[in-house]
Amino acid sequence: MNLALVHSRARSGIRAAPVRVEVHLGGGLPSMSIVGLPETAVRESRERVRAAIQCAQFEFPARRITVNLAPADLPKGGGRFDLPIALGILAASGQIPPEALGEYEFLGELGLTGELRAVDAVLPAALAAAQAGRKLVVPPANGAEAALVSEGETRTARTLLEVCAMLSGHKSLPRADAPAPSRRVGPDLADVRGQAHARRALEVAAAGGHHLLLVGPPGCGKTLLASRLPGLLPVASDAEALDSAAVASLGGRGVDASLWRERPFRSPHHTASAVALVGGGAEPRPGEISMAHNGVLFLDELPEWSRRTLEVLREPLESGTVTIARAARSVEFPARFQLVAAMNPCPCGWAGDPSGRCRCSPDMVLNYRARISGPLMDRIDLHVEVPRLPPSELRPDAAPSENSDTVRERVVAARELQLARSGKANAHLSQAETGSTCRLAETDFALLERAIDTLHLSARSMHRILRVARTIADLAGSPQIQTTHLSEAIGYRRVDRGMPLATA
Repeated sequence: MNLALVHSRARSGIRAAPVRVEVHLGGGLPSMSIVGLPETAVRESRERVRAAIQCAQFEFPARRITVNLAPADLPKGGGRFDLPIALGILAASGQIPPEALGEYEFLGELGLTGELRAVDAVLPAALAAAQAGRKLVVPPANGAEAALVSEGETRTARTLLEVCAMLSGHKSLPRADAPAPSRRVGPDLADVRGQAHARRALEVAAAGGHHLLLVGPPGCGKTLLASRLPGLLPVASDAEALDSAAVASLGGRGVDASLWRERPFRSPHHTASAVALVGGGAEPRPGEISMAHNGVLFLDELPEWSRRTLEVLREPLESGTVTIARAARSVEFPARFQLVAAMNPCPCGWAGDPSGRCRCSPDMVLNYRARISGPLMDRIDLHVEVPRLPPSELRPDAAPSENSDTVRERVVAARELQLARSGKANAHLSQAETGSTCRLAETDFALLERAIDTLHLSARSMHRILRVARTIADLAGSPQIQTTHLSEAIGYRRVDRGMPLATA
């Protein structure tokens, strides 16, 4: 038989596209050509495959070899097709049984000795292979990651020879097993002294999945508070954890299989570019907002970010996805993250401080805040002031605050109410769902109308206030939004009420 078919997967966004590796042996001068939009790394597989086959004591056919990677219009990159190409050549030349290939999919880069080396984006391929009803064969270094897909069957092989022995029926390959899940001991909220108002806002944000802005002078604890948010969030569900792990796998750094249930916490530097934040490149890869999917994205020193870079956040904050468009194709990545941002009130950081140490002019303060657009600020639910604390509240022997475990219990209870009511966190309610879920008494609606008129709020801000109020009611175990819940939600529109200006 001069023709063989091997199944594999290409990296194409969050979904691994199927690739049919077709190998044909024809007459003519000995040569090997690869077609189907192969990139440089794929074209170079000819030499790796030739050496690996010979080192495995097989015969490399002295014929005209044509390898077609179908579909032809899908770009293929990396060394992930080395193993399927080698198996296709051996099957087409009759050295291994071709009928055994149909129930498997193969991924792996070949060394010159025939050793299988790890490739990236294995988890999306494992998910797709399980849905297609095929077993997956990967290098040992990718086994734990692929085994996170409990519905599928993943086998690992160290060398090309082991794969051929399995296909010939001479031996079986070991099944990949995921390590036992563990929980990282993260920063504890008990480390935060004082800041009762900011701690409360952090709890509300965690309970409803709301975006949060912390405003305060240098060293007041903004970063300390933000880093405690992941420890307050409910443990990710299997579906959420798999989605986040799949995005991490696409990022090229692999997945720590023992911590795959942990929600991600990403904190890029303010010099990061728009491409680094949302993703991109010649072969699109996910950016920081996608790497924070189902977790937390922390942007410190918010006004120091490029305004052009920040503006790309506006659409993902609403839709939960980001689309990277290129001339040949477009790729969509998930980006349902919880934004936590921190900023100083002025360039020097001390505007409004009782010490009066700020010497920034009003124009300097206004220009500093103008670096953040109104539409972006409008999409942040909670605006919280974090003041400088007196030394008496920072004493080591001061009364300890609540720890993360205690607060998380209330957060989980509130989140369970939301999931039972609407199947999602309050922050993700649609406009129609907000209207039906966040009903107010007539007097409370009048209070909300006065706040909107006084603060000149948009319709979007009104809906976000309602969702925050619903979260506060859930934390209190109240079936209805009360006046106190609504008043607290309005009080979190800190920037809309105006941050303190310098008095100099």
